[in-house]
Amino acid sequence: MRYLKLSLSPTERAIHPIDRFLADHGAITREALLHVDARADGTTVLLYRVTGNGEAFDDALDGQPAVFDHEVVDLAGDGYHAFVQAKAAEEGGTLLDVAHEHTLIVDTPLEFAEDGLRATLVGTHDNLRAALGTIPDTLEFSVNDAGTYIPGNEDLLSPLTDRQLEVFETAVQEGYYDVPRKATHKDIAENLGCAPSTVDEHLRKAESRVVTGLIR
Repeated sequence: MRYLKLSLSPTERAIHPIDRFLADHGAITREALLHVDARADGTTVLLYRVTGNGEAFDDALDGQPAVFDHEVVDLAGDGYHAFVQAKAAEEGGTLLDVAHEHTLIVDTPLEFAEDGLRATLVGTHDNLRAALGTIPDTLEFSVNDAGTYIPGNEDLLSPLTDRQLEVFETAVQEGYYDVPRKATHKDIAENLGCAPSTVDEHLRKAESRVVTGLIR
């Protein structure tokens, strides 16, 4: 499995038009989208993490005609969870549409930035490549990163450079970390077409960054 990290804008076209209401509402700030799903009953459910005045925002949702249900939960001083169930829109939800069409996973949480949304799509190499070609012109996007997806561990590997990740993954595949060890630096170097000293350097740096991430 592979992943693509994308930047997308405008967010209301990527996710759902209700996101524009959240973005413009002065009482809260969107921090992350923890869950989003298009339901068979013609609605979309979204779970946000927000900061600000949750009570004022909850009251404001009452006046939104597209919202069927909502709840804003206080996280005891650490912001709020905002659950919103809204009518599925004819325009918007492009990220979900592309993911469904190409059998991709939208990894969560999705993070918000000043220039839009940071989203990660997970799937096969061919499906991800095909999906990029179907993103409509109404949605601006750029690819920030790509690599091998390891559930629960992608954040640990993200600090690695492409070359460090390649050497690290090859070492795992060759059995360098097996007990007993099944490969040496020389074996890995022959596979990658480089010197054993280069393998040693990349593995030491990769191991340092991964271990540091584990104990933080």
